[in-house]
Amino acid sequence: IPESGHKYYLQFSTEDYRTGEDAGNCLATVLFPKKKSRPVVSIKCSHTKDQKEIQEEDNRFYQRIRHQSKPITANNIPDSYGNIEPALEPVWALAVAGSSSIMWEKSTETLGYFLAQVKSARQWLRKDDFIEFDYTVLLHEIPTQEIISCHMRLTWLPGQPLKVKHFCAPEAHGAEQGSGAESGSAAGPSAEKGASF
Repeated sequence: IPESGHKYYLQFSTEDYRTGEDAGNCLATVLFPKKKSRPVVSIKCSHTKDQKEIQEEDNRFYQRIRHQSKPITANNIPDSYGNIEPALEPVWALAVAGSSSIMWEKSTETLGYFLAQVKSARQWLRKDDFIEFDYTVLLHEIPTQEIISCHMRLTWLPGQPLKVKHFCAPEAHGAEQGSGAESGSAAGPSAEKGASF
């Protein structure tokens, strides 16, 4: 699009992160603006699971984390052999969801990111119903093969978008390093700027 940037039209299928089952098909448009800013994404998906089933799974997941007798702390997920302890799967799943908002913000037409590892995770016990974690995550940058370290604070309550604040270590090629608060969900990311942490 002259003066604006490049727009892509995508059609893709999705799968349940834990079970690998078909989760539906999506149509998306992605605009990479010429000026340095986030991609503009519009997504419409047809889901194979009904909303009630998704809400029940979210609630079971939430209850599993919420009712810990002491705060969860963990390091190196997955371990150096690629293994994730079953007890830490919810911690990993939240890191995957939260880091997706960082990857969306940092991605360009020529750079992409994957979550390589959770270096550390710490749960904060709260008086309200939200669950909250601090993470240090390592993102694998493609095609440079650099590993980018980011600190991420994540809060979540079922039925509400995941809230993510992050700060990433400076990179060799000088990309932007942090954000205010980000909200993201399966329905698509939306920005919600706020104070730094």
